[in-house]
Amino acid sequence: MAEKTEISKPGSITLVTGASRGIGRAITRALVTKGMRVIATGRDMDRLQVLGDELGDLVFPCVLDVSDGDAVTALPGSLPAELCQIDVLINNAGHDVGGRRLFQDGEANEWVSIIETNVNGLMRVTRAVVPGMLERGHGHIINMGSTSGLYTYAGGTAYNASKFAVRGFTEALRKDYAATDIRVTEILPGMVRTNFATARLKGDEEGGDAYYDNAAACLLPEDIAASVIFALEQPPHVNISQLVVEPTRTHQ
Repeated sequence: MAEKTEISKPGSITLVTGASRGIGRAITRALVTKGMRVIATGRDMDRLQVLGDELGDLVFPCVLDVSDGDAVTALPGSLPAELCQIDVLINNAGHDVGGRRLFQDGEANEWVSIIETNVNGLMRVTRAVVPGMLERGHGHIINMGSTSGLYTYAGGTAYNASKFAVRGFTEALRKDYAATDIRVTEILPGMVRTNFATARLKGDEEGGDAYYDNAAACLLPEDIAASVIFALEQPPHVNISQLVVEPTRTHQ
């Protein structure tokens, strides 16, 4: 039996979506500390460039809107030659803009936008990257799910639907590649203190801060980045299929 390829070694290439803020930014920083090269994608080039300036040559900032199908399809062919062989894909981009409201209180376009980014965007990027992994015979796909994909709550119709879809997609994808050396992992965080709540409230920073302040406890983006590194650093014959990460205190 051929020895499996170690892909979490220094110099390996990782594509991270939603890298400009929060969890994606923390993941990018953690990967760089391991010597991995990171294609850091997102919609805000200014923030990506700041991250690139901070972390140096191991980071390649790249504007990408995962809801733009043409842009996603063109991405692999648009990368510099030394970065086109992606070893690890971390599907982190997502949002809940307009969420935490009863279904009738939101606009249909708001709900559809959540699905478009969280589900369709994740599938688009995976479809663009996985052929190269299959050709090279190895790879690791890490999808950022949520505990919102395990249980529902009032005001979570679209976001719950998106994260349940991510869980189903990830589990089926793992079965698609069960006979290969492509690993497929889902990370399911509980509440993480980021800009996510502010974005949900369309820029209301005070409201976003209050949302986390009223919680019993929150995780930090670095906690989720550590979980990603844990999954990546397992021996090549080990696949962390699903990792649920919650704060120690979850109730008042």
